[in-house]
Amino acid sequence: MHIAEGFLPASHCIGWAVAATPFVVQGVRATVRQVREHPENRVLLAAAGAFTFILSALKMPSVTGSSSHPTGTGAGAILFRPPVMAFLGAVVLLFQALLLAHGGITTLGANIFSMAIVGPWVGYAAYVALKKLRTPLEIQVFFAMALADLSTYVVTSCQLALAYPEPGFGAAIGKFLTIFAVTQVPLAIVEGLVGVILFRVLRTIAGPELIGLGVLTDEHDASANGVTISA
Repeated sequence: MHIAEGFLPASHCIGWAVAATPFVVQGVRATVRQVREHPENRVLLAAAGAFTFILSALKMPSVTGSSSHPTGTGAGAILFRPPVMAFLGAVVLLFQALLLAHGGITTLGANIFSMAIVGPWVGYAAYVALKKLRTPLEIQVFFAMALADLSTYVVTSCQLALAYPEPGFGAAIGKFLTIFAVTQVPLAIVEGLVGVILFRVLRTIAGPELIGLGVLTDEHDASANGVTISA
């Protein structure tokens, strides 16, 4: 969810930018290392960024200068880990603010923090937990994608409640969470289903890459999921 230009006080904009900057810097380093060490994954890396750009551009008007939309960050977090998504998400949000007037420049730090930092980490945590439980990949992907979306919505609600705390922070966050839930909860479910379809396609056309990234554990796992590995 992108907070529009002018909807956060200057002090909040600065604070969120400061909070987001270390994660983005770490993300730049992680992305450079990924490209240097695994050049074969450059196309998949670009696809993860494009997927986030497209999904998060599908906005639905919501409340108090914000909007509801899928985020797409859960997919990149599964493939390349959350630090990479902090950088890719920052690039996506910057271009959307400049080219689509979706989000703002002054609110960029706040939007990065919610969508490109918290969302990917929550989604990745869900993915890792479900992977340890040996659940099917589809279950891992669904919850990673859906929870990355929902956690972004929760953080954005907190950001708006901090900026507009009347009659109090607790009441304000309850108001924002309730209103956003009307659109965001169904969108999160849809995003989870889209993620399942995406990874079914990826394990068919990019099985070796998924094995290399640790999404599929080995050739036996890939074959069991319908992937043919050729020598």
